[in-house]
Amino acid sequence: MSKAKVNTVLGQISPEEMGVTLMHEHICYGYPGWEGDQTIAPLNRDAVVKNGVEALLKLKELGVKTYVDATASDQGRQPEMYKEISEKTGVNIICSTGYYYEEEGGSAYWTFRSSLGDISDELYELFLTEVTKGIRDTGIKAGVIKVGSSKGEITEYEKKMFIAAARVQKETGVPIITHTTEGTMGPEQAKLLIEAGADPKRIQIGHMCDSLDMDYQVETLKQGVYVSWDRMGLQGLAGCPMDEQRYEVLAELIKMGYANQLMISHDYIITWLGRPLSIPEQALPLIANWYPTHLFQNVIPALKQRGVTDDQINTIIKTNPMRLFLGE
Repeated sequence: MSKAKVNTVLGQISPEEMGVTLMHEHICYGYPGWEGDQTIAPLNRDAVVKNGVEALLKLKELGVKTYVDATASDQGRQPEMYKEISEKTGVNIICSTGYYYEEEGGSAYWTFRSSLGDISDELYELFLTEVTKGIRDTGIKAGVIKVGSSKGEITEYEKKMFIAAARVQKETGVPIITHTTEGTMGPEQAKLLIEAGADPKRIQIGHMCDSLDMDYQVETLKQGVYVSWDRMGLQGLAGCPMDEQRYEVLAELIKMGYANQLMISHDYIITWLGRPLSIPEQALPLIANWYPTHLFQNVIPALKQRGVTDDQINTIIKTNPMRLFLGE
């Protein structure tokens, strides 16, 4: 076993114990402001736990051992609930620290503090404390740092988040995972993090399946980072291409020799915080497969039809997540 350790909600494990891993999912999620609607739609802990247990048990049956919850600090993160779900399912859950991109994240607080002075050290202190000591008073340590950027740019606010994340990663070795908006800024995110001192082997650029541009894909991969095709099943909405289009590009990248830098996940939200969603009927067919079992039921068979081997799939869903935490 390696000396590297992975912070899970139940304590530390070695990267070799992670097994098949989904690198970007959400047990629950709420856009900033959901908290103020709790008079009408209060937080239902029992429902979050029940729904989480049901989903993770289905994944466990398919061989999933580790589930990375990519819910940042401003997205309704509930580490105590994750702990209960992990205890009831036996699935490792890795919790995040960090902040979402400016437009849809909880930027008002830090923007206000920025007007009073530089927040760089405050962000560093927050991320470091949540990784090394724990989140609030839970004792649950974050195992990844989540940051994100806007469509077509990394704002000054977002840059501060990225640089703080890089500082903490350099000091602790904890991986950074990112949100990219509508298939933009992948290469720029990688360059910014690396220039700020982050190890490219501990960086995963997210939502790469939102772009079908092969040049964009290769430019990002050439930075030496991992990339995550982690919105599989979410298609035709939020700037997402159709899965059938994605399969062709993903299979081509694997044929080009990039299997050892790829990961696959769904960005699926098991329970939405706040009021129930009312999804237009015409959109339902587009997200019919947006669920964490989609990888096993549809994505892997589609890739195998395009010549991807079992060894390559095992590399993508098991070996690469382990190597991200090992820094290899």
